[in-house]
This record gives sequence, C-alpha cells and structure tokens, in this order.
Amino acid sequence: MTNKLDEILNAYNRQQIAMSAGTNMHARLRGVFCDAAGNWHGDKDVVARIKNIPELFELMGPYSKSEVPIAGTIGGRFISRRIDRLYVNPDTKTVVILDYKTDTDKKIYFQKYIEQLNEYRALLKQIFRHFNISCKILWTNDFTLENLD
Repeated sequence: MTNKLDEILNAYNRQQIAMSAGTNMHARLRGVFCDAAGNWHGDKDVVARIKNIPELFELMGPYSKSEVPIAGTIGGRFISRRIDRLYVNPDTKTVVILDYKTDTDKKIYFQKYIEQLNEYRALLKQIFRHFNISCKILWTNDFTLENLD
C-alpha cells in the first residue's frame, strides 16, 4: 500500500514540476520579440537560444504576436483557443502557427499536438482564406524547431 501511494505521489510531483517548468518557459517566450529596428527584447537566455535557430528570427519579429486568442466553429463545434505565437505576413500571404512544447519525450503526445495544431489551422483558414498556413513546434527542452508541413 505504501509503495503504491509513493508511486502516486512521485508521479504527481513530477507532473507538477513539469507543469511549472512549462508555464515558466511559456512566460519567458511570451516576452521575447525582435522589433522592426532589429532590437531583441525579453529574456536574454531565451533570446540567445533563439538566435541559434535562424528560422525563428522572423517568427519572433514585427509580424508576430504572442498568446493570440482565437475562436470559431469547426464541424458545428465551438472552439476557443490561444496560440503561443502567430506570425502573419500580409505581403507574402503567409501565416505560421508556432506552438511551444516542453516535453522531454516528443513522441508521447505528438498525435494530440498534431490535432491541436490542425484545429488552429482550420480556425485560421476561415480568417486567412488566401494565405499559406503552416505549423511548427518549438521543443523548448532542447530548443529544436519542428516543421509539421
């Protein structure tokens, strides 16, 4: 009985630590952006890691917004979500959905994440009908960028 309780408490503690780390990283990323003059703002450690991924530069620039709320109907079902970072470039008719994930094992919830990003894409297709919409995941555990298209 004690071993089972210890297992449950240890699992709960690991989950709480992971959730806290994820919340903290999301908050750090939310404050990072590069202005039109090329000046970076926000957490210096996170900015340094982002600068190691050239594809992220543009996604953190003037055409992007952090924590973007979105709502709409898909298949008769109302959905309300918040996109971690949304890049919309009207000149190139490009939209990029960037989702932050803190998992250390990228495979466990991968299908669930694909479904989540496909919902975002479906909602945005209703707004940006003639734009190319792509999805990416920034794995914050190792700061790798995964293109899903």
